[in-house]
Amino acid sequence: MSRVVRLSISLERTLHDQLERLVRRGQYTNRSEFIRDLIRQRLVEEQWADHRQEVVGTITLVYNHHARQLADRLIDVQHEHHASIIATTHVHLSHDLCAEMIMVRGQSTRIRELADRLGQQKGVLHMGLTMSTTGEALR
Repeated sequence: MSRVVRLSISLERTLHDQLERLVRRGQYTNRSEFIRDLIRQRLVEEQWADHRQEVVGTITLVYNHHARQLADRLIDVQHEHHASIIATTHVHLSHDLCAEMIMVRGQSTRIRELADRLGQQKGVLHMGLTMSTTGEALR
C-alpha cells in the first residue's frame, strides 16, 4: 500500500482562484485529486516523449467511405503496422461518413507514424490520436 505524503505549495491569488475553478469544473472532491491527475497526465506525456517506452493509444478516423479506394489504402497501412494494432472498430455515422477507432500498443514513434500515415490518406476528414499509458510508470 502506498504511503501518503503531505505537502504545501504557494500560489499567487489569481492562480489559486483558477485552480479552484478547475477543481470545481472537473467535479473533483478536493484539490489533491486534481493535482494527482495533473501529475499522472504529465507522466503519460513524458512516456510518449520517450521513444523507447511502450505506450497504448487510440487512433480515431472520420472519413468519407465513397473516397476512391480509401478503404483499401487504410487496410494496407494497418497491415503494414499489424504488430502495433490491438483491435479496430468501424461504425457508420451516416450514408457517406464512417468512423474507425484503432486501439494501438507499441513504441510511441511507431504509433505516431501509423496515425500520421492513416490521417494523410485522401478522403480522411479527421484523425485524432489519444495517448495513454500501459500503466507501468504510474505504479
